[in-house]
Amino acid sequence: MSPDHADRVHASDDPLLASLGLTLLFFALCLWRIEIPGTHYFDEIHYLPAARELLAGTAYRNPEHPPLGKEIIAAGLALFGDNPWGWRFFPVLAGSATMFAAMRALWHVSHRQAATLAYGVLLATGFILFVQSRIAMLDIFMAAFVMIALWLFAAACTARTTARARRNLALAGIAIGCALASKWNTIPVAPVFGLAFLGIRWRAVGAARLLTDHQAPPVRGVSLVEAALWLGLVPVMVYAITFWPAYVLPKSPFAGLGPIASQEYMLGLQMSVKAFHPYQTHWSDWVLNTRGIWYAFNTYDGAQRGIMLIGNPLTMWLGLVALTWCAYAAVFLRRPDAAAVVILYAASILFWIVAAKPVQFYYHYFLPSCFQLAALALAIDRLRELRQRWAFWLVLAGSVALFAYFYPILSACALEDKQAFLKWAWLKSWI
Repeated sequence: MSPDHADRVHASDDPLLASLGLTLLFFALCLWRIEIPGTHYFDEIHYLPAARELLAGTAYRNPEHPPLGKEIIAAGLALFGDNPWGWRFFPVLAGSATMFAAMRALWHVSHRQAATLAYGVLLATGFILFVQSRIAMLDIFMAAFVMIALWLFAAACTARTTARARRNLALAGIAIGCALASKWNTIPVAPVFGLAFLGIRWRAVGAARLLTDHQAPPVRGVSLVEAALWLGLVPVMVYAITFWPAYVLPKSPFAGLGPIASQEYMLGLQMSVKAFHPYQTHWSDWVLNTRGIWYAFNTYDGAQRGIMLIGNPLTMWLGLVALTWCAYAAVFLRRPDAAAVVILYAASILFWIVAAKPVQFYYHYFLPSCFQLAALALAIDRLRELRQRWAFWLVLAGSVALFAYFYPILSACALEDKQAFLKWAWLKSWI
């Protein structure tokens, strides 16, 4: 699609305001009762102490992960105080940014209004984004910056002017660096941007003109060398800058380590965790949605409450079928939106298939699940185009209905007793 045509589509059909409205509704829903539980739960026990030390300037804790997510949590403590709002406000904001940016990315790559809005509904009611937006963990910041980078990159490819495209590419590079600086789960996705630029340019002009033709897709007026600057060098620089506290704070294990040695040290810490965990899983469990995590199940704030991380069973299982269709559409229908979704899903899940990290958890499926739901949005939109509107609306209604049904154990509502969780444990492996 040409930039001129893209702009004409934007002018008439861009669901920007509707996307913003859905995002604000999600933001409000995430903020509702955000103070419950009123104490730390699950991995907040690691990241909140690290954020406190960063804010106080006394030590550098939790060195096995990059610092940016913890720095953002520390900003929440500074703004709202050391309380549940301070712990979780910025995760809620990041989760909302994830949803909005993901919709904008799908719009720019597909220019399909119904698919874009359906994607927002599927993300909001897909369980995973909601749960991760309400806990002070690092994954939500990683996801937010990845989706922002995808949005900006896709917008650069459809920009009418070179100046606007260049600005979007530069900002995309910054977002990629921030994603890497939030959590290493970004690693398999980060190269996709540059490789996509290279592949599209190569296909357009061939190897002989690859370095000399600056007017070819995906971004006219931007050379391959310049794209490497924005999508390669800038992310590395941003990533490095976020480590400044790690080198200057007292009692930091990074003191005296160079940039390479510090990353090797972090990798060593990541690989050192080998003790069995009752909720550790593998990629096949995530894909089939057969094993999640109970983030919490205890007495909090005077009542029995629970928080379970699992994917919406309807959309996760249908999403596998949708990914298969997207692969078909990418190859035989030449749909770039379907190809993008399949490539991003494959890159993000393949990393965990081959990763040597001994202990893995369902939340590592966060990014792949986002791309899986994008595939489902494209697939049901295709059904709508084929006059199967009932299927389009049935999937969306089913996703919303299941979210409402599971809401009590996604949001730490008060439960009847300690056996109440059995109501939502559809599979024995979910217990």
